Amino acid sequence: MRIAVLAHLRQPIAEPFAGGMESHCWHLVRGLAARGHEVVLFASGDSDAAFAIDPVLAKHYERAFPWDVYRGSAVLTGYLDAAYGAACDRIARGAFDVVHNNSLHRFPLEPRRTAAVPTVTSLHVPPYDALHWFVRASAAPGHRLTVTSARQLDAWWPEGAPAEASVLHNGIDPDRWPFVPMGNGEAVWCGRITPNKGAHHAIDAARRAGVPLTLFGAIEDADYWAAEVEPRLGPAIRYGGHLRGAALAAEVGRASVFVFTPCWDEPFGLVAIEAMACGLPVAAFDMGAAAEVVGEGGVVVPPGDVAALARAIGEAAAIPRAVPHARVRRCFTHDRWLDGCESLYRQVATTEREPAFA
Repeated sequence: MRIAVLAHLRQPIAEPFAGGMESHCWHLVRGLAARGHEVVLFASGDSDAAFAIDPVLAKHYERAFPWDVYRGSAVLTGYLDAAYGAACDRIARGAFDVVHNNSLHRFPLEPRRTAAVPTVTSLHVPPYDALHWFVRASAAPGHRLTVTSARQLDAWWPEGAPAEASVLHNGIDPDRWPFVPMGNGEAVWCGRITPNKGAHHAIDAARRAGVPLTLFGAIEDADYWAAEVEPRLGPAIRYGGHLRGAALAAEVGRASVFVFTPCWDEPFGLVAIEAMACGLPVAAFDMGAAAEVVGEGGVVVPPGDVAALARAIGEAAAIPRAVPHARVRRCFTHDRWLDGCESLYRQVATTEREPAFA
């Protein structure tokens, strides 16, 4: 198939990944190409040069319009509207069999566009006002919608999801996150360093548990880092940087337990299954899809309860490493996820297709 993958534009689709959405999109393009599809990535031009890229913007917009300053502003909205409008028009003229929309923008959801090019939209966030009603009005035979967890399906459609919406769990390539049979007794945390990821809770819980902790990830919120994270660092609590995939997998695999501290309605939790693939059981706050993802591979506790999380670190560390690893192999592999994507593509591609507009 000839497939357009439409990305969001805040960060480049390249390693080291700023977060789960960038990782999801990068692995989607790479995986589809490996399966013989012709894939064009519509993303910022500074994304991975190994891909065939049709640049929606020359550079990711965080460089010119930092999200924490410009979010919701007319300046950023107009900038993105112009870029996505032009990109959607190029996709409509590009003889694509299907577009996989990961953009979190309203234009690819428009019925005139999904009628012209069969579309699969992946929703990586909880419902929010800027997108919510466009999503709910967009379901159609030629447009399928996926969410990453049952929790998010209920959040988007509390009254019951339409037939065109379904759960498609994220997946990883376990070979990129090698299983390590024994840990070093320490804990690890990964993610964007921002308040809704809760790194400071992980630090406080690890200290209570008497377990060394290393943090990895991009410092997205400098004020949060300076106020809540950096002052908590010390001999047993360290920041390991923002690493590329292979280096990060090696660091994660050495640890004995993964600490997962979402402070928002986490749609999935890709970092958790990456750690689980390495054999790390998880101590987690029960927010969003955490319990759905972790399952028997860890221990979940009430959100924000640092004392309970400290106890969970010890309890999770006692779970045999084969248990979380097996859960990933059974439920969350890259091949399983790509099989689901291809199935959806076939479904939408068989619908009647209107001529592309000029």
